[in-house]
Amino acid sequence: MDSYRRRVGVFGGTFDPPHVAHVHVAAAAIHQLALDQLLVIPAGQPWQKVGSRTISPPSTRLRMAVAAFEMVDKVLVSDLEITREGDTYTVDTLGALGEAGTELFLLLGSDAAAGLDTWDRSDQIAELATIVVFPRRGFETAAPPNGFAWTGLELPGLEVSSSDLRRRVAHGEPISGLVPPLVEAIIRSEGLFLPS
Repeated sequence: MDSYRRRVGVFGGTFDPPHVAHVHVAAAAIHQLALDQLLVIPAGQPWQKVGSRTISPPSTRLRMAVAAFEMVDKVLVSDLEITREGDTYTVDTLGALGEAGTELFLLLGSDAAAGLDTWDRSDQIAELATIVVFPRRGFETAAPPNGFAWTGLELPGLEVSSSDLRRRVAHGEPISGLVPPLVEAIIRSEGLFLPS
């Protein structure tokens, strides 16, 4: 008799802020990959972005992620990377999540997937999880480098990005409908993304 392997998706990112396209990716992954659970994991110290821009505090990004994904069945927002000290590496997260009877699926935007070979211990990532790529604006045809096995998610185009949302807030433009209402409330109450 075959033993069942629990199917767990891993959706990491800065989530600064999380938006409706993130929520749509999560729902599509759960459905298309027949996941038992999807872990949304905000990065603690996203080493590839530190120094490139101001990043909201980890606790705030965690609160926004909880608010964004609370209505999506089978999603659990995890503080695994936020509570880890030092730089945040995907390979360490996958290693911590891997256990007997679990099959991991790592969700990556096509822009991130194209640079997968620059990630810390990228060869081990491919051994620990199935790589699942979803399209990102401007990188629709991008894919992981040669040597990485992967599968794709089918998504309709949603023209939303965290960088555009930060720009909109900084310029006083509306973001309603682009982020879940509770995420917008956190952004407004904490004065996130406003010019210094």
